[in-house]
Amino acid sequence: MLNLRLIEMFLIQLIIYLTLWFINEYVAFLLSSIFAVILLAVLIISGIAELIDRSKVSKRYFLMMILSVLAPICSGAIYLILTGSKLDFSFGI
Repeated sequence: MLNLRLIEMFLIQLIIYLTLWFINEYVAFLLSSIFAVILLAVLIISGIAELIDRSKVSKRYFLMMILSVLAPICSGAIYLILTGSKLDFSFGI
């Protein structure tokens, strides 16, 4: 298995999310929102579980989870800054 550093894994996620944003911003918005919320929930639950009962989970797991929550948010912000889009999903209604 590849031994990637945290910053490399974050940049890979950022590139994937940004590619999705440039292909279809509606789908990217939905997926980014869903993934960010789910990963944040997993991070909170695992943090609470770690506080209750210490385990042998490394600090790297928590750092990776934080970066995984930040990647879709950062990619959306970068896309909005670069394109100046206002995310209008009214579809002509």
